[in-house]
Amino acid sequence: MLSPFLAYLLSAVLLCRIARSQYSSDQCSWRGSGLTHEGHTRDVEQVYLRCAQGFLEWLYPTGAIIINLRPNTLSPAASLLSVCIKPSKESSGTHIYLDRLGKLRLLLREEDQAEGSVHCFSIQDGALFIEAVPQRDISRKITAFQYELVNHRPGADPQSLSAPCQPCSDAEVLLAVCTSDFVARGSVLGVAEKEDQTSVTVSLSRLYRQKTQVFVSGGGRAKRWTGFVKMPRQCGVKPGEGEFLFTGTVRFGEAWLSCAPRYKDFLRVYQDAQQQGTNPCHLDTD
Repeated sequence: MLSPFLAYLLSAVLLCRIARSQYSSDQCSWRGSGLTHEGHTRDVEQVYLRCAQGFLEWLYPTGAIIINLRPNTLSPAASLLSVCIKPSKESSGTHIYLDRLGKLRLLLREEDQAEGSVHCFSIQDGALFIEAVPQRDISRKITAFQYELVNHRPGADPQSLSAPCQPCSDAEVLLAVCTSDFVARGSVLGVAEKEDQTSVTVSLSRLYRQKTQVFVSGGGRAKRWTGFVKMPRQCGVKPGEGEFLFTGTVRFGEAWLSCAPRYKDFLRVYQDAQQQGTNPCHLDTD
């Protein structure tokens, strides 16, 4: 029979092997274990991710890791990218900072991660520096979050998941039709306000495009789609009559509104641009 000390050593070795076998990394996601830092708690590991979205999962965090998030292609538009992260509600064991040229700025404390809220920052603000909180028992600690790279309009707040509240210009509307994650024609059924956001229930008569299935079909001959779009509460949206052209982004499975002109106003802008040959893309308006 093994002594308690030998049993402890054997379990630690097995745990290390299990943790190492769970380690994985690709250009989109990273999964690893702080047990590889055992005996070297001041180690800082560099991780490079090159996708528009992915996840991180760090078991038994010790020491620190630096997460470098970059788009997989370089372009002038890269300066308009924001990074949004959504921690798991079970995420714990670390504080998360922004590291710009060696200067750290606190982004999320350990206790803040349990809220599961989305936090955004400009990609120019630096890398993510994730530092383990000293613990006597790290066996139950796992830091985990999803991330997405977000294109935002000029003038938008990089810390916000959504576009600013001011109306889009004609040029922005036409560009939104080409580049948005969803484009749809429809009406507003209702508005519900929460602490920091507004959820708008919409009924769609025409769904031109959706990146993921955020709107569902009700079936029947008069085929319509229903769903929810979100925006900051300070935008003060109210239910209105008539049809709108809804455009926006899909983030962490939720539709966030960007440009939403009345459909008759969009049609006028679109037809004028079509006559001048300046439309950036085609939309079937028949």
